[in-house]
Amino acid sequence: MEKWSAGNLVRTLLVCAAAVTVAAFLAMAVGSSGVGWPPVIVREFRRQSVMNAALIGAALAAAGVAYQAILRNPLADPYLLGVSSGASLLAYAWQLPAFAIMVKGLGVLAPLSEETAAFIGALAAVAIVLGLAGRRGRLEPVTLLLVGVIVNAVNGSVFLLINALVRELPGNGGAIGFLVGEIQSITTAQRWAAFALVAVGWLVLMYFCGQLNAAGLDDGEAESLGVRIHRLRWIALIAASLMTAAAVAISGPIGFVGLVCPHVGRLMVGTDQRRLLPVSTAIGAILFMMADALCRYLSAENLLANLLPVGVLTGLLGGPVFLWLLFRAKKS
Repeated sequence: MEKWSAGNLVRTLLVCAAAVTVAAFLAMAVGSSGVGWPPVIVREFRRQSVMNAALIGAALAAAGVAYQAILRNPLADPYLLGVSSGASLLAYAWQLPAFAIMVKGLGVLAPLSEETAAFIGALAAVAIVLGLAGRRGRLEPVTLLLVGVIVNAVNGSVFLLINALVRELPGNGGAIGFLVGEIQSITTAQRWAAFALVAVGWLVLMYFCGQLNAAGLDDGEAESLGVRIHRLRWIALIAASLMTAAAVAISGPIGFVGLVCPHVGRLMVGTDQRRLLPVSTAIGAILFMMADALCRYLSAENLLANLLPVGVLTGLLGGPVFLWLLFRAKKS
C-alpha cells in the first residue's frame, strides 16, 4: 500500500470540494425555469434545494462505502439494515389518528414531525438489527445481512397491513408518499440537524477509513494487522446508519445512490478507502444534485405533467448503470 500523507488527504478533499461547488452552480442553473441563472425570486428556493440534494447524496454515498467494506459485499447499500423500511413505516404511522392521539398523550413528543418520526423509525430498525445480530459484542457480516433482510421484510409487511386496514389517511402523502424518494420541504433547524449528524458520521468514517482497508480481510488477518475488527464494525455501522437515517428522514428512500457511487469511485481512484470515501462522497453529492436539477428542468419545460420525484429518476438511471458496471467487472 502506498504511503499516505496529510498532503494527499488535503489535495483529495480540495479537489472534491471544488467539483461539488462547480456542480452546485450548474445544478442551480439547470434546475431553474429554463437553463440559466435563476431569478432573484426563486434563487433562495433553488439554493436550499441544491443544498439538500448535496447533503442527501453525500450521506448515502459515504454510507454505501462503509457498508460495502464492513459487510464485505459489493451489493450492500445503506438500506440493507432496515433504515428505509423503518423510516417509511413510522412516517406512515405518523399520519394515523391513533398515533397522533398516542403522541399527544405522551406530552413531551407532541411537536413530533414526520421527518422526526422517520428518523426515529430508521434508528429503531437499525438498533433491532444490531441487537439481534450482535453476539457477545461481535458482529458477523453474514448474520447482519440475514437479520437485515428479515427486518426489512417484517417492516414492509406491517406497512402493507396498516395500508390494508386504514384506507384513507389525513394529509396528502398517502401510502406512496414516503415510499418514493423525493426532497422534502424542511425547516432550517431540520436541515442543520441533518447536516450535523451527517458531518459527525462522515468525520468518524474518515478517521477510521485506513482501518476499513482491512475490513475485507479475514478476522484473524485483520486482528494480526492491529485492527480491532469487531469494534470497527460497530463504529462504522453506527456512523453510517446515522448518516443514512438523517438522509432518509428528509428524502425518503433514494435508490441506487449508495450502491452505485462507491463502484464509480473505485473506477476512478481504486479501492483504497482513504481516497474512495471522499471521492465517493463528492460523486454522490454531484449526481444527486444533477438528478434533482434534471427533474426540475423537465417540469419547468412542461415536459412532465408534475414534478418527477428524484428517487424515480435515480432508480431509472442507476439500475442500467449498475448493470453496466457489473458486466464490465465480470468481463475484465
